[in-house]
Amino acid sequence: MMKIQSINPATEQVNKEFETFTNQQIKEVCKISTAAFAKWKILPLKERTTLLKALASTLRSKKDEYAKLITIEMGKPYKESLAEIEKCAWTCEIYADNSEKWLKDEPVSTEAKKSFVAFEPTGTVLAVMPWNFPFWQALRCAIPALTVGNTCILRHSNSVPMCAVAIEDAFKQAGFPEGVFKSVITDHSAVKRMINSRYISGVSVTGSMGAGSEIAKVAARKIKKCVLELGGSDPFIVLEDADLQLAVQKAKEGRNLSSGQSCIAAKRFIVVKSVSDEFTQKLVALTKVVVVGDPMDSKTEIGPLANRQQLEKLEAQVKDAQSNGAKVECGGKRKTGKGYFYEATVITNVEKTMQVATDEVFGPVSPIIIAKDEKDAIKIANSTSFGLGASIWTKDNEKGERISRQIQAGLVYVNQIVRSDPRLPFGGVKESGVGRELSRYGLLEFANIKSILIA
Repeated sequence: MMKIQSINPATEQVNKEFETFTNQQIKEVCKISTAAFAKWKILPLKERTTLLKALASTLRSKKDEYAKLITIEMGKPYKESLAEIEKCAWTCEIYADNSEKWLKDEPVSTEAKKSFVAFEPTGTVLAVMPWNFPFWQALRCAIPALTVGNTCILRHSNSVPMCAVAIEDAFKQAGFPEGVFKSVITDHSAVKRMINSRYISGVSVTGSMGAGSEIAKVAARKIKKCVLELGGSDPFIVLEDADLQLAVQKAKEGRNLSSGQSCIAAKRFIVVKSVSDEFTQKLVALTKVVVVGDPMDSKTEIGPLANRQQLEKLEAQVKDAQSNGAKVECGGKRKTGKGYFYEATVITNVEKTMQVATDEVFGPVSPIIIAKDEKDAIKIANSTSFGLGASIWTKDNEKGERISRQIQAGLVYVNQIVRSDPRLPFGGVKESGVGRELSRYGLLEFANIKSILIA
């Protein structure tokens, strides 16, 4: 066993200390989850969805408590933490209301007397989740998996153990049977042992490309399904006919959500040259007045980064840009005093080879890249190893749709910042991952899509 600490990133004080589970404790959790699967999978869908609605009620009834946990463990503004809990509750309701339709047998016309496709659960899904949306990331995976009849074990980031414990407790309070959803607090090596065990049927990972790749290798050796959501460097494409006032406002919002620590945050601002000066001036003016501070204060727009490592990585990325000729228009440094705070920042003269353009930047830094024209903007947008989300800003919706089909990404929004929505599939291409979460497509990722034919 080892000890881990939950640290408040705004104060650097320890919230609570936890001991990791022993190998025997982890094995017991896996056994409990496997035993629960045998009963959960045959429970009528109507009873499972009734429990989903009970979970939505539990989340809403304790939203203040849960939101505070999110904020003191990873630092996002409290008002955003409240919205995160509400989104989780809404997603429970989306699946409760739609799963009967989404899981209905699909008849197929063949020469046989009867043939159809059925959708059945596969077992226990291991969810390996990050810290940036502590409740949402976990439930985004768990809700579809449980709805189809699987059970779920959450191995959460060790930055948010208090949230991990609270999520399991929410399922218990909602009335879910013991073992249907469990949390474990472990070191990284335990994840591999769990995947290698006979108890885990599939694994869902949200995290870095390196971590996802390593876990996928382990799963592949055991021929186990793996869904990977591995981040992005999302382009925010501003065309010459964009509504600049709208684009600039949404640029600020899209970049600073969760203190800039979102996989689908706008990360590369690709602006056509003819409007680049005006866009830059307006964005700098808005960014200069962004409130960075106490995440419990309702006026705060950006809280601290989640931990010291994230702060130091962001500093290094900005310094790399500066040393290679980029110009910091505002911000560009950490705030003095306690906490992992970094100023809201805009960078110009950015080349696509700089780290702020090639890496996933997790923090409130807005690099502006100038494109010659629409064609060049598309080329720059696609010149990345990532392919998660993208947004296009133009007054011509037909043009926006045409360009969206040319962007290499799993989600493309026209005149809106990218947000996950339980009604739409979520996931990326290239190094942003494989598989999909949310919507019907996410429901079927951990389902046995079974063909049945009666001659």
